[in-house]
Amino acid sequence: MKQRGRHRRRRRARALRAVLAGTALSLTTAATLISASQAEVADGPGPLRALDLPAARSELRLTEHRVPAHWLDRLSSAMGRPVGAEAVLGSADRELRDAADCAAEERAALPVAPAATRAYCWSEDDTRGWRPGAVTTSQDASADGRWGGHRVILSAWSSDDRDGHGDSSGEGGPAPHRDAAPPPADRPLSRIAFVDADDPDRPRHVSALLVVPVDGGRGYRSLGSPVSGMVWYRDKLLVTAGAGDRDTLYVYDMDRVFRAGAGGRSAHGHRYVLPAVASYRPADGAPRPAALSLDRTAGPAGVIAGERVPADAGRPARLWRYALGADPARTGPLAADAAGRVDAVEAYETRAAGIGGVLAHRPPGSDRTGWYLTLAAREPGGRAVLGRQDGADAEVTECGADRSKHCWSGDTGSLAYDRRTGEVWSQSGRALFAVPLASIDAALR
Repeated sequence: MKQRGRHRRRRRARALRAVLAGTALSLTTAATLISASQAEVADGPGPLRALDLPAARSELRLTEHRVPAHWLDRLSSAMGRPVGAEAVLGSADRELRDAADCAAEERAALPVAPAATRAYCWSEDDTRGWRPGAVTTSQDASADGRWGGHRVILSAWSSDDRDGHGDSSGEGGPAPHRDAAPPPADRPLSRIAFVDADDPDRPRHVSALLVVPVDGGRGYRSLGSPVSGMVWYRDKLLVTAGAGDRDTLYVYDMDRVFRAGAGGRSAHGHRYVLPAVASYRPADGAPRPAALSLDRTAGPAGVIAGERVPADAGRPARLWRYALGADPARTGPLAADAAGRVDAVEAYETRAAGIGGVLAHRPPGSDRTGWYLTLAAREPGGRAVLGRQDGADAEVTECGADRSKHCWSGDTGSLAYDRRTGEVWSQSGRALFAVPLASIDAALR
């Protein structure tokens, strides 16, 4: 049986490589036809410029705010006991399709160069009315790379459909306890898809609505903003909030997932609800992180953040790092002082515009950390740029006969590094994909 399974995986791997190679070839050909205005990209944004840390601290400082414990207790009494990883992943019954089974227009969202070596597609029924956001994996969460014994990918999605009609996934289902107060219908929706990746041939998923407790824990509202950045560290999930929210990051407890009420009425058809347990608030006018990732390669683990600045803003963007803490008195995962203040431990300026994803990685034996960035396309429907910077240099990938720099996916997706396989995960359109970091480095050379 095991031998047949190995042969089946090898055949699928060969088929996938052929499909992705063919897709990359056709997309590379298409890239040569990109208009001159899009192909004319500078060789790179130049090296990073280190910021004076004491001055940067005041601008990048966050303050932790905890959701009161009695609010969470009241919400728990209304929704029942939280469920664990086994219950959540055990109910995952929606399948992702292997890239070999994806339509051509779905594979068109994949990077041109370097090409993905693993890719899956979401069903149109599961994503209609929803936009893809950030990605993180259980490799970020724990030393053994598992959550509750499972390999898991988390995929964020947002919808402007405030009534939840964009969700036709049929994820609602009966639950044995009464509803909490439903979220107001005048806010956009945000959700996390839990992907069971134990079997890479048949990944399955189920979604939970991201919410924030309100009214003393008597109800909750939707997070209501796109999740462009996300980090999973230990039992906490850190997600970005949009500019319309006074908080810039929200904290979710992965051991506090609740079943929605009967038929999912309190969660717009979702089976599960994930309520925030804390948040981080910036100073007025401070930069807000749009991209997040976890870095375990440069000393103690830290959260990497980047702000998204448009090309016509006339100022550089900032990249920075927060240290992670282990203080049991703190709800959030970031290292904070007794007053809940969190300061950056490293900060830079970059001339890169439209940052959508950021990843920091220091190769073993090296004293230089590379900062990998995905940068927005210059025009609607175009492709993003993938580059790398450090304090001395900068490179971007190239593709096509005209050496276009727009070689990444159709969207500037987030980046998450899987240290077990050496792959970088991202998503674009209805495609979830992985590219070896070694391939990215080769393309950047």
